[in-house]
Amino acid sequence: MLARRTLYIAVVAALLALAGCGGTRTTTVVTTVTKSGASSTPSITSTPASSPTTTIPTTATTSSADSLASRCRGAGLRLSFLGGQGATGHGELGFALRNTSSHACVTGGYPGVLFLDKAGRPLPTVPDHTTQDFFGSAPVRQLTVAPGKTVSFRLGVTHGVASTAGCRMAYGLQAIAPGDTATLRTPIANGGAYECRTATVSPLQPGDSAYQAG
Repeated sequence: MLARRTLYIAVVAALLALAGCGGTRTTTVVTTVTKSGASSTPSITSTPASSPTTTIPTTATTSSADSLASRCRGAGLRLSFLGGQGATGHGELGFALRNTSSHACVTGGYPGVLFLDKAGRPLPTVPDHTTQDFFGSAPVRQLTVAPGKTVSFRLGVTHGVASTAGCRMAYGLQAIAPGDTATLRTPIANGGAYECRTATVSPLQPGDSAYQAG
């Protein structure tokens, strides 16, 4: 009887040791005891361990096509002089940018400007971006320019009433479209424009409307 009990304990210990090794299955030991005192025979029921569930998050990628026309670039623009006029010591100079490409483009805001002398050399120029100058108001707006159409801006210069220091004749203008780096040039007709370094610059307006000719 002692030998049987020892054997039973050894079997149970071995089974428990096997259950402790490996984490993929769960082992249950069931012992059946008969009333006649016969030896107990352990039975083994193995239950597979539940497999881990992996959830892979999905990321939605949205590809948005640009519905707007491309930005107006210098390669598809031509700068021209619209005209000039003056009153009470202030001069107005109007300029236009024409879309010479075969597709519409988008622009808006302030162009870069630089006065040029008769030889095309740069003159000291201090731009003052403003929506309200001596000649009126001009709001900042986004403009779509169809092929062959124009946008315009104006420069306001002083005629040196208080002082002529730094004043000289400008015979041309160099401009850069907003958001671009390419330079465009045009002569200032009718003998140039008298300017004194500082010039107010309006934002681009549709057509030739920035120049208040009158």
